[in-house]
Amino acid sequence: MESFRLTRIEMSCLLLSLAGNSDRKPLHILQDSWTKFHQEEIQKGTSLPAFLSTDIPPILQKIIKGRSVKGLSIGEIASLGRLIEYSTFSVTAIQNWVKRDFKEYLGSPREGKKYSVNQAVLLFMIDDLKAALDFESIRQLFRLLFLKPERDDDDLIEPAQLYNAYAGLFEEIKKDPKLDPCLSKESTEGIMKRLTHLTRTQREAVRNTILIAAISVQTCYFQSLARQYFNAALFLDF
Repeated sequence: MESFRLTRIEMSCLLLSLAGNSDRKPLHILQDSWTKFHQEEIQKGTSLPAFLSTDIPPILQKIIKGRSVKGLSIGEIASLGRLIEYSTFSVTAIQNWVKRDFKEYLGSPREGKKYSVNQAVLLFMIDDLKAALDFESIRQLFRLLFLKPERDDDDLIEPAQLYNAYAGLFEEIKKDPKLDPCLSKESTEGIMKRLTHLTRTQREAVRNTILIAAISVQTCYFQSLARQYFNAALFLDF
């Protein structure tokens, strides 16, 4: 069956919508994502067979049915993470990050026995950043942004907003591979304008993190591409 795939900007929009921070409904975001890859089937009137051949994980089924998603289990976070292009999510990795490597930043589930959207976003960020940084470097970056891990009200920027910002920058890089992320203003200007309450140093910390994360995602892309070519080299050796 065909896998349901989401770009990071689509995932960030979905998460913002689930958290109630978007005018778009989660279902509409999923519909738009699926539609862009099935224009031919829609024009031919064969969209139903195409959708039936798409693998829809339980968490997406819940969203499609219009059910409220206030929190996410580790399994649901991993399931969503595997939908993201170029990602390498696993339940085991998430459990290690939650219980050991990033325990101070992730903490306990904040939505009953489930994790909040922002906690899920932190896990998605870790998966992106580890393509270019070691865990200690990621923790240092988190210290710059989230100050006291046990509190949310002192964060320089909400994790979901940060994820949306660097996902947008990566989309710019995809459209123009020659683009220098450091010179791109379009994806960062909007978020920076909303951070006027921060000091100049704090705003630079946010901007630099957006650049680091976007470049790390680009690294994920190249790693994924290299694995595809490697698998092709082995498979086609006949």
